[in-house]
Amino acid sequence: MKLVVGYLATPGGADAMALAVRFARTLGAEVEACMVLPPDRTLPTLVSTGGYEEVLAEQANKWLADVLASVPDDVVAHGHVSFDDSFAEGLIKEAGRLEAEAIVVGGSGGGIAGPFSLGSVVNELLHSAPVPVAVAPRGTRDSKVERVREVTCALGERQGADLVLDTAVRASKAAGTPLRLVSLVALDPMYGALRGDDDAVRQRALAHARQTLETAKTALPEGFPVTATVVDGSTVEEAVQKLEWHEGDVIMVGSSRLSMPKRLFIGSTAAKMLRVLDVPMVVVPRDQLTPEDLP
Repeated sequence: MKLVVGYLATPGGADAMALAVRFARTLGAEVEACMVLPPDRTLPTLVSTGGYEEVLAEQANKWLADVLASVPDDVVAHGHVSFDDSFAEGLIKEAGRLEAEAIVVGGSGGGIAGPFSLGSVVNELLHSAPVPVAVAPRGTRDSKVERVREVTCALGERQGADLVLDTAVRASKAAGTPLRLVSLVALDPMYGALRGDDDAVRQRALAHARQTLETAKTALPEGFPVTATVVDGSTVEEAVQKLEWHEGDVIMVGSSRLSMPKRLFIGSTAAKMLRVLDVPMVVVPRDQLTPEDLP
């Protein structure tokens, strides 16, 4: 198993590497730190750009050597440099070439407020990647946590929920960690008349949580620690904040129904959760990917 890290010599890049090391140690995976550099488009086509790219690659390799030297001895890690007009597209190509299970990036950058502050590259990945994307909250690099403690899977009733559940089950089995299934209920009074009263909505969510719990149990070894819970609030943000979180936890969510087949598109619910959560989030494409689908 391989995890591609979109690395930059920035605090966000350090957060991504720290999360990838945590995942790698938990899952027995290898870390592939990738730096995607812009090709030189300023010189005439008849002039060789080799010098420019060689200088840039030399500096990138130094940054990679520095970060790889900080990786613990019990984790296998490699560095890669490539050139592409788009950092996000370059990472997707590297993930395909390396047959990686996921892409890990740092959430620091500009955009959504809170522990995750998404820059344009991460935002683009969350709208186009064909493999799961894990986003490290700001400050992950300072954490002393070595392994994933628990996997939380946020489930809904829309298309793709089964795949998110399957991915979370497989991750929990591989990591040997408990699995928590969560159904979030936003009791928005504006739409109460259309959806029914709050109690009816919550009872429906409870029934859905019980159903997903039974589905998960059939895929897990007997006695595997799995729980299901429903939390509600006037908003998604309020609901998710009612959950108890610990260092080392990770949450998995599905891609929006608006996404293209086998591609990510972060939905409004996940985006709202990003504003208030300080645990890593993994966004899973809504369709199963095959090797033929990778670039």
